[in-house]
Amino acid sequence: MVIGIFGESCTGKSTLAQKIAACIPCEVFTGKDYLRLAKNENIAKVMFQKKLAAAVSGENIIYVISEKEHLSLLPEGAVRILVTADLETIKTRFAQRMRGNLPAPVATMLEKKHGCFDAEPYDIHVVSGETDLDAVTVQIQVRQS
Repeated sequence: MVIGIFGESCTGKSTLAQKIAACIPCEVFTGKDYLRLAKNENIAKVMFQKKLAAAVSGENIIYVISEKEHLSLLPEGAVRILVTADLETIKTRFAQRMRGNLPAPVATMLEKKHGCFDAEPYDIHVVSGETDLDAVTVQIQVRQS
């Protein structure tokens, strides 16, 4: 099974991926982690796409995506999980990553990107701080069996 977890930065994608990975055996890739498959970026991308396509009916792979262009790497049959959060939550979490300071240009960038994944098709929608992650994990386990 391929599980694509996607959304903006600081919405809780990695937290969800960790929860799922603790319950089912899987390999987790984030962003451009697939570059570790080959020295050449294009070759690595092709290898990763083949690996994902094979995993739809084979091994479990979680792919955590924060850049829209990486959505195209998800194969047909992948479970697509959209993770969203309100803008203030994202800003607060991002500031924490930056030692408590959110520079104005970064805040502006977050504001411009907010909602950029909302129109993408998904199988499961997780709203950070509202959706029970344990329930989502159970849904994934049921799909796996």
